[in-house]
Amino acid sequence: MAIAERELEAPPNAHWHTLDVDESIALLQSDADQGITNQEVETRFQRYGANELVAKIGRSSLQIFIDQFTNIMLIMLMAVAVVSAILDIRDHEFPKDAIAISSIVLLNGILGYMQETNAEKALAALKRMSSPKVRVIRDGGVIEIDGKNLVPGDIMLLEAGVQVAADGRLLDEQNLQVRESALTGEAEAVNKEAKLILEEDAGLGDRLNCVYQGTEVVQGRAKVLVTKTGMQTELGKIAALIQNVETEDTPLQQRMTQLGNVLVTGSLVLVGLVVVGGMLNKGDFGELLKTSLSMAVAVVPEGLPAVVTVTLALGTQRMVRRNALIRRLPAVETLGSVTTICSDKTGTLTQNKMVVQGIRTGLHSLQVTGDGYAPIGEFTIDGVPEKPTFAVNNIPEVQQLLMACVFCNDAILQQKNGEWIIIGDPTEGALIVLASKGGCDAAEWQHRMPRVFEVPFSSERKRMSVLVQGEHGGNVLFCKGSPELTLECCTHIQIGDRIDPIADLQRQQVLAQNNELASRGLRVLGFAYRNFPEIPEGGLNESDESNLIWVGLVGMLDAPRPEVREAVKRCREAGIRPVMITGDHQLTAKAIAEDLGIAQLGDRVLTGRELEKMSATDLDREVQEVSVYARVSPEHKLRIVQSLQRQHQFVAMTGDGVNDAPALKQADIGIAMGITGTDVSKEASDMILLDDNFATIVAATEEGRVVYTNIRRFIKYILGSNIGEVITIATAPLIGLTVPLSPLQILWMNLVTDGLPALALAVEPAEPNVMKKPPVDPRENIFARGMGAYMVRIGIILAIITIVLMVWAHGFTNTHFNETYVKERWATMVFTTLCLAQMGHAIAIRSNTQLTIELNPMTNLYVWGSVIMTTVLQLVLIYVEPFRRFFGTHLITPTELAICFGFSALMFVWIELEKLVIRWWLWQRQT
Repeated sequence: MAIAERELEAPPNAHWHTLDVDESIALLQSDADQGITNQEVETRFQRYGANELVAKIGRSSLQIFIDQFTNIMLIMLMAVAVVSAILDIRDHEFPKDAIAISSIVLLNGILGYMQETNAEKALAALKRMSSPKVRVIRDGGVIEIDGKNLVPGDIMLLEAGVQVAADGRLLDEQNLQVRESALTGEAEAVNKEAKLILEEDAGLGDRLNCVYQGTEVVQGRAKVLVTKTGMQTELGKIAALIQNVETEDTPLQQRMTQLGNVLVTGSLVLVGLVVVGGMLNKGDFGELLKTSLSMAVAVVPEGLPAVVTVTLALGTQRMVRRNALIRRLPAVETLGSVTTICSDKTGTLTQNKMVVQGIRTGLHSLQVTGDGYAPIGEFTIDGVPEKPTFAVNNIPEVQQLLMACVFCNDAILQQKNGEWIIIGDPTEGALIVLASKGGCDAAEWQHRMPRVFEVPFSSERKRMSVLVQGEHGGNVLFCKGSPELTLECCTHIQIGDRIDPIADLQRQQVLAQNNELASRGLRVLGFAYRNFPEIPEGGLNESDESNLIWVGLVGMLDAPRPEVREAVKRCREAGIRPVMITGDHQLTAKAIAEDLGIAQLGDRVLTGRELEKMSATDLDREVQEVSVYARVSPEHKLRIVQSLQRQHQFVAMTGDGVNDAPALKQADIGIAMGITGTDVSKEASDMILLDDNFATIVAATEEGRVVYTNIRRFIKYILGSNIGEVITIATAPLIGLTVPLSPLQILWMNLVTDGLPALALAVEPAEPNVMKKPPVDPRENIFARGMGAYMVRIGIILAIITIVLMVWAHGFTNTHFNETYVKERWATMVFTTLCLAQMGHAIAIRSNTQLTIELNPMTNLYVWGSVIMTTVLQLVLIYVEPFRRFFGTHLITPTELAICFGFSALMFVWIELEKLVIRWWLWQRQT
């Protein structure tokens, strides 16, 4: 029966790493040499679809724009605009109030739309990774096709430099190494082995007999059976996770919604009381309706959304100067609420550069200092620092070890634009750097002693050997590899100048040294050599890797960034808990975490396998204690973040790989690396670290706290003023007066009189102890910590001052002027007093305890500038004819203006007196 006529039985969720080569081929009804037929390709393409990622349909731009007008405050303003227009048309007046209100509603809608239409590009970035060109065997021939045309059962050919286009089971390989850091988080390229059969619960990073879409072949070649394509691949699962993550409102957005609900509810209750009370007193319904409209406009802080947006934008500019690029405006304030930072290890906490940290020989224990690939560092021999000269003070066995590092090596160390870089494998690069630190110039010695033959590394032997010409005749074989397997090939050991037969006790010592280095999370390599008087006939082969002389061990690590320790310390001082989540080995993760202070000695490390077996309840219990997670998959990272959020933690997640993208999007703040980060991680994030520096997160958190403090400050300022306006408007008809303010004048106060000083308050500098306080509770009520009481208290005081002025001004103008001008004249004094009183409020609110005279005016000149500018603009509305006519104000005399200034100054005096009372109370508590 032809392949095309048979039913394909392989389940899409088969555990391919648990099957051998023949079982895998049989399940997918393929042929390792012939591939599948073109007819079968069409059948499978119809069944499985294109090998590409599929996006879910989201909201259209029009729907996003319409959704902006579902905000309860905007709905109320729209209703006010409609009623106002009807009243003006009835009275044959131009509906300027309705037009002004509608313009504000539209402006706020546009601002919200601009914030929300940051297009989702993470999936597009994933697609770029998933569809390269690929060589396959079909109908017995080798052809090149687009990756999107691959189907399960295809035979894919890989070689160094290509990107893997689909998930697959290795059929055979030659020295294959694949870089999977973008998918698994591991720094090192992984050595793959086709013959392995693994357990079902093997983690993604441990599946050495499989390759995955989006990873890159570093060296070697392979033949691969395509097992999964499109959304069934591991990359496709990540795409699904990204799309399934629901974005929640930030704390600021939640608080603003809460604020809107309170204001609208309070406004409707107050309007109801005024209308009902007025009707009971047989008041005019038209006047009562106008009063209600004015109150509704007064209660809504129309300028607040614009002020918040500008404040967040200013915060982003300050953060860019500190190497943090904010992609979504609300993330600026959100940073101030972070309680937990979940950080990837590779490239985030570490340098993503292997660095040798220790050497062990038969006689000596050496520690090596230095960061990155710069060939600068010191050797400490048995606890005594040594000058880094060639062979480290000519210790013979160390000399031989450094020579082995140089010759068993294909990497190149270069300096480019002042930075040291490695061309080739990072592990071999670390060995070249080690030799350079010891004064051994790799290029020079490789020229003086050229390589003759090589036995390349293989996954079976786990060794690499090279034969080089001796400088003074003869030849030398150098070998590096797995310490255990290399040691098995040794019959002798070098101790100083002596070459002694290796005893069982010495073998045990070497294995103990290996365990000691490995327990610190280091990757350990063993080195040996052998002299050859003549070049072996037929070249070098595996049988020549015998009778070797053992010289020592080298332990290396992807070293932590030097500035991270201090950053972790500052996080803890600020009440922020750092957590490491990595795909790397648990010993390595534990060593790095303990070194950085993320974990303490003896703390538990939770692995992906253990996490896989945990229920959500069990995980919720563990996340409160565990600070290090190792060998985790993308799904695990997502579960950890979600579990922390269920514990009411406010989570920032840092990362640079594709595997981090779902967790970055799920986290309250997703933070991607700007230099080493993939496009996918950047598009899924809220913030990008331009310098890949973990310490930048701390600086950004500080800015976030400053932004939130300033937002609270100007909300207190704006709403305190609005409450005063509402009380004043509501009181006027109750004491027999008409409403002193038109909706247009109220809009002027809310947008200009409130807006300009509020923007100035937004750039108030940070308090000295801002990073010594615990994070702000993200569930904190907008009115928490005395803010609600302050706004009500200040609103009442402002209203009392204005009402007293209103009663006096009404009686004064009624006595001294014609009836035609009574209302406009005293109403203009009320309007002016309200505006000027808010200027005193803006000056005084800069500090809760310090008197204005004690503050340095130079620290925020914008406040003084905004107060002067707003005062001038208010005078323009009174004394410039076109503006006076448009805003419905009236000329007032210099004496009346002075009276307005005098009454408004009482607001400033009151707040300053409050500060003195607060200081006295604090002093009493301390004594």
